[in-house]
Amino acid sequence: MTSPVSWEPIVIATGDRDIRGRIYRPESDLGTPGDLGNTIAPQARSGEPGVLVWAHGGSWRAGSVAEWHPALAHLASLTGATVVGVDYRLAPRHPHPAPLLDVLAALDWAAGIADGAPVAVGGDSAGATLAAAAALVRRDTGRSPAAQVLAYPPVDPACGAASYRRDPAAFPRRADLAAAWRAYRGDRGPDAGHYSTPADAADVSGAAPAALVVGTLDPVVDDVRAYAARLAAAGVPAALHELPGTGHGAFLGSPEFRRRLAAAYLATLHAHTPVVDTPVGRTSVARISVARTPDRSAR
Repeated sequence: MTSPVSWEPIVIATGDRDIRGRIYRPESDLGTPGDLGNTIAPQARSGEPGVLVWAHGGSWRAGSVAEWHPALAHLASLTGATVVGVDYRLAPRHPHPAPLLDVLAALDWAAGIADGAPVAVGGDSAGATLAAAAALVRRDTGRSPAAQVLAYPPVDPACGAASYRRDPAAFPRRADLAAAWRAYRGDRGPDAGHYSTPADAADVSGAAPAALVVGTLDPVVDDVRAYAARLAAAGVPAALHELPGTGHGAFLGSPEFRRRLAAAYLATLHAHTPVVDTPVGRTSVARISVARTPDRSAR
């Protein structure tokens, strides 16, 4: 069930720059439609869908919250969450770490309006790479988000997985994505404090619980599978959802993809990592699950 969504532009002042974006909330959570106030709704404070900070796709070089507006409004309606869309700075004019710093600033801002509700981070495509990197930076500072929801994130700047070569004409083409990585990363090497990709992190243990959603025809599918497996191996709850017959970019074009993503986000947000007794004490146990759906998604 979905609800109408109210939204308004926001400006996040960081001292040296202003970050623009939009905030979306289901009208059922608002006292007055269109009046978002300065805190989220009481329903979310009690522990339901919380605040989801979203980084849009666009190969780190393009895209905007305005272009992503229908998809973000639909996501807010599906989840019941307050969704904060971030217009982060774009490469090549603003290479790494500028886009990541903007997402981190948006997470800080969201925590300030959340009034105790959970704050999660997510994104699609290049934005999902930023979201995964932001989740690790926040882990490093002891402020992990409640969840990370990642729609088909590229992870490997070399684009070396077999899925990149399966269909040379599939979007995004390997050569194009490799060029986008170079524009985004600039001349900087891996930075332990500001990851350009989760692949830069030597250790991903302690990261936020993750929902990863990708289509089986997406050239980045092997990256997503590998990252889900790496998270799970490090003890991070990681749920991998694969949609048959679906390619890249489905967050924008497929309501069915967004429904699956919304369900995955809510399930991850509210899941509890099992705890079991072992010979050396009580240990968290993470499981990786792969969910495949009937072929009803966008192609």
